[in-house]
Amino acid sequence: MAEPPRLGSSTNRTRRGDILIPFLTVLSDTIAIECSFLFSYWLRFQSALFNTVGLSQIDSPPLRGYVIGSLFIVVVWLLLFNARRMYRARRNVSFADELLNIVRVVSLGMLIVMSVAFFYRDFSYSRVVFGLLWFFSIAGIFAGRSIVHAFERSLYRKGKHLQYAIILGSDELAEQVYARLHGHPAFGVHVVGYFADGTAAKDSPLSRAQYLGDLSQAAQYIKTNKVDIVFIALRAQDHTRLFDIIAECEGVNAEFMMVPDMLEVLTSQMKVTELEAIPFVKVKSIPLTFWGRGAKRTFDVVVSFILLIIFSPLLILVTILIKLDSRGPVFFTQERIGRDGKRFTMYKFRSMRTGSEQFDASAGLGIQDDPRRTHIGVFLRRTSIDELPQLWNVFIGDMSLVGPRPERVRYVEELQSAVPKYLDRHRMKTGMTGWAQVNGLRGDTSIEERIKYDLYYVENWSLAFDIKILLRTARAALSGHGVDA
Repeated sequence: MAEPPRLGSSTNRTRRGDILIPFLTVLSDTIAIECSFLFSYWLRFQSALFNTVGLSQIDSPPLRGYVIGSLFIVVVWLLLFNARRMYRARRNVSFADELLNIVRVVSLGMLIVMSVAFFYRDFSYSRVVFGLLWFFSIAGIFAGRSIVHAFERSLYRKGKHLQYAIILGSDELAEQVYARLHGHPAFGVHVVGYFADGTAAKDSPLSRAQYLGDLSQAAQYIKTNKVDIVFIALRAQDHTRLFDIIAECEGVNAEFMMVPDMLEVLTSQMKVTELEAIPFVKVKSIPLTFWGRGAKRTFDVVVSFILLIIFSPLLILVTILIKLDSRGPVFFTQERIGRDGKRFTMYKFRSMRTGSEQFDASAGLGIQDDPRRTHIGVFLRRTSIDELPQLWNVFIGDMSLVGPRPERVRYVEELQSAVPKYLDRHRMKTGMTGWAQVNGLRGDTSIEERIKYDLYYVENWSLAFDIKILLRTARAALSGHGVDA
């Protein structure tokens, strides 16, 4: 066995990047908030914009009062961001999560500021300025953080300020951890190698990493080397050995992160509830309450109606192109299974030659580069434009904007007995896009993995979660990585 790499002392782990990036984020937020405040003041009182839209121009209040007010706002909002732990190093959040967090903090900050302004009688602040400030602050803070985030990722790609990690385990869980991290150097984690009772199979992605020894040697290696993160990818039967490793590493300043190995742990929100002083662990709950269903349905109706109006010119253009490209109907219709096993007709723009559906069984499920596609169909699939008619399914209530993707009847009949917990995905309405799809599990991918993500969504639904998935879907569509289903 090769000698394990020496990483140096396990003390003094602070890297300049862990100080620099939070500092740049605070600086970026401060500049964005202050500039947004001053720009909102100028737009309301100095520009001619409000005259052109029919609102009367009023005398400009002293700028000094707004500058003083802006300093208060900067302090309050920075404290709110810090309370939400948005100045931590190595946050590795998606742009959708970051945008939603910014909207939440800025909206809460506006409520605080407007409450203070209401009781502060020595100076009268414009409500229009506050409205403009809310919008421009969100845009400015998000833009600034995106720049800082891109800078941070560039440092990691160059091999600077990396965290050193090891993996405990060598089976499928360990392979997934290594494949994800090794393929994305911008995460800022360098996997040195793995400890397991044997080497990984030659065809395993983990075989490209260095085998550092068996599990009994892991604790000593962690104590004597600069290991920042220990990824634990062990099965339940090995957990007693894991406890020994953690106990031996007492006092060592390293993170231990466990990958769950049970579907129930991955997909359930286990909660403790009490009935007549008897504690119960709730391992499965109803995904949507009455108010949750109402909020989700209202959101679906409003957004689908707006999108149908916005995309109406595109829908007409695609209709014409399909008719010019090949013979057959404009829309492809197919019976799919929705919530509670209810069947419905799903609409898509036709992207294949007429009659191609009779070869579905031989072609497979969601295959790439399907030769049956028409010329315009290749473009429609790549950009996911072929899915736009499903906005009508959403509007009339057959589907939701976000949810597990609807499957064909025969696939549901085959998979419900072959895949554990498959039917649990039908506890909610199926969607145009879903948590599995935005995580790369689309088309001809593992059904079991897709089910895990679908069930996680069902058990963890929230309106903010839906918005996050829609933002990530829009980003994928704009980048040309569509969703096949």
